[in-house]
Amino acid sequence: MSSSATSVSGGPALAEEPPRGLRRIGVGAARHPVTVIVSWLVVLVALFIGQHLYGGTYSDNISLPSTQAQVGANLLTANDPAASGYGGLVVLHAPVGTVAARQAAVGQSVAALTRLPHVLSASDPLAPGSPALSADGRTAYISVQFTQNPKTLGSGYLASLDRATAPMRKAGLSVNYGGGLDQLTRPKPTDRKSEAIGFAVALIVLLIGFGSVLAAIMPLLTALISVGIAISLLGLVAAVITFGTSAPTLAVMIGLGVGIDYALFLTTRFRRLIADGIDPVTAAGHSVATSGSAVLVAASTVSVAMLGLYASGITFIGQLGLAAVFGVVTAAAGAITLVPAGLALAGRRIDRWHVRKPVSESSGTGDGWQRYARLAGRLPWLFLLAGVGVLVVLAIPLASIRLGHVGDGADPHSYTDKVAYDQIASAFGPGANGPLTVVIDVRHASSPPSAIATTVAGRLATVPNVAHVSPLHPTANQALLVGTVVPATGPQNAATTNLVHTLVNQTLPDALKGTGAKGYVTGQTAAYVQFSDTMSARLPIIIAVVVATAFLLILSAFRSPLLAVKAAVLNLLSIGAAYGVVVAVFQWGWGRSLIGVSENVPIESYVPMMMFAIVFGLSMDYEIFLLSRVKEAWDTTADAAGAVASGLADSGRVITCAALIMASVFIAFVGSTDVVIKMLAVGLAVSVLIDAVIVRLLLVPAVMNLLGRAAWWMPSWLDRAVPRIHA
Repeated sequence: MSSSATSVSGGPALAEEPPRGLRRIGVGAARHPVTVIVSWLVVLVALFIGQHLYGGTYSDNISLPSTQAQVGANLLTANDPAASGYGGLVVLHAPVGTVAARQAAVGQSVAALTRLPHVLSASDPLAPGSPALSADGRTAYISVQFTQNPKTLGSGYLASLDRATAPMRKAGLSVNYGGGLDQLTRPKPTDRKSEAIGFAVALIVLLIGFGSVLAAIMPLLTALISVGIAISLLGLVAAVITFGTSAPTLAVMIGLGVGIDYALFLTTRFRRLIADGIDPVTAAGHSVATSGSAVLVAASTVSVAMLGLYASGITFIGQLGLAAVFGVVTAAAGAITLVPAGLALAGRRIDRWHVRKPVSESSGTGDGWQRYARLAGRLPWLFLLAGVGVLVVLAIPLASIRLGHVGDGADPHSYTDKVAYDQIASAFGPGANGPLTVVIDVRHASSPPSAIATTVAGRLATVPNVAHVSPLHPTANQALLVGTVVPATGPQNAATTNLVHTLVNQTLPDALKGTGAKGYVTGQTAAYVQFSDTMSARLPIIIAVVVATAFLLILSAFRSPLLAVKAAVLNLLSIGAAYGVVVAVFQWGWGRSLIGVSENVPIESYVPMMMFAIVFGLSMDYEIFLLSRVKEAWDTTADAAGAVASGLADSGRVITCAALIMASVFIAFVGSTDVVIKMLAVGLAVSVLIDAVIVRLLLVPAVMNLLGRAAWWMPSWLDRAVPRIHA
């Protein structure tokens, strides 16, 4: 890639011939701004209507075919359909008296639930010997098995549930829905408030950073239009592909962040060209051809990183990455077409309205950044040790990270699934919220099934952290033995995770040795534990792919193995620090109440993988924008220290403002009611700030000053072997 093609702002205007294809796109958009803007708005409206008419739904449908939990679930489906499917709980509580005193109403509701569409079975908590009635008789639960995930049944299904349970409410019982019904009963998340907060903070940052009102508003409006199209497209594709529930929010977060950044880079270049006397159409075209080139390279990098999540081998994770790509691609498309159209309309009036004297990179304001860079050149070891020291301290909590699943217990107290969770925990013990289903395949057993059932139940009862073991009953076709193990601890507790590992790896294999039978631990809790295990095992693969990609990208673009190694190492340090902050907030509970999390939770198993891919892509954006300016100065002067100072002076303000904007967009999403979204919001905001402040402003200038001329050393044999990236 040519240094000028990726500069944020640079050398004399129009000093080089820009890429013709991008220039034609930019000039074409600038010459017909109204047509371009109206076309974008028409597409936005059409896709918005289409998504509402034909769009799909979002559901956390995770399948790991080779795991114990999935194999056990498949056996249940094949041999005992009434016990398989998707489970949900209807939790009853008697504020006065007992549940049994309302037996007629309970029976009426159980019968009504059984008749509902997509229901396989509904248990009667008042049946003789039922374990679903608490010792004091005031709390009970109805287990409902569905043929499909309740989330996919649509919001109208909740009204059917309410009608079926109405007799119990009329009888004076409180009724709450939990278990697998949580996705159906949770209020539909809306991130409008988060988006508004992010926009407001972004506007303030832009006004303070650059002073110009139009230059501040332009990136926000274009990003908003791009994200609207991305979400509508995602909704239409969701009719064919089942994306996770966090997919649309993730697409909005990433789309807004990069959309504002990309538009900002082009607007900055345009303002500089206008200040140099270039006419608006030519300036818009040249901005697209230069800064637009960097935008396309950056967007491609982010997209490749997100699609790299498919390397995990888990479709659910790969599809979350794909959802984020919708936001990135539309943001890049908007940057090279919609932004130049808006800039051309603004023309020379771009800085007419301002809250203070407008700042541009050509106005000499880079002197402060130059002084800062020269200070880093005089004290490189101090800057390096300070930056590394901060990152190491922030990363300390990472040593205690525990992956798991964020369940109903962390939801707001106003949610029906949170109320149901607390009532179950209080009446039956915390482990009742995460029961484990034990499935024994006796089709090829050499021992009598009755003997196997007795032996296994006895061994299960002796395992530490087991609160209750039900008898193992044969299925109607005698192919399986099925029982329930209730842990003594809640589903998010580390002890429950250890219990699942013990049952799978020790208890069942030992109890079934020599019998010819095979044992499996399944159910929602077991599935999440084994999903987390899979994530832990495959995270190193994603890290290796991402780091290798970062190394090759920097090596190909800047022809320097030392800079490529530096980028890879700093990526690892910065992401480790971000992980540490996430662990401290959510797992240790430092300040979690301030962001609306009701209890300490494990780190959602796929969050570290998502964070790594996203942060890699975003950090490469800033790396490319900064290093390209340094490289341009180095090619002109061959002065290593001066090149660092010049590059930082030219790009420092834009990168810092872009990072603050992106961090503000991310952190605004802590207002989401979804704890996983809060986790991603905190992690991504911290990552961006660490990358822009500590890495770009402390570590990069320090390392490059220490390396000096060696930073640009490239062996001739490697130079011939490595392809060149040209934008």
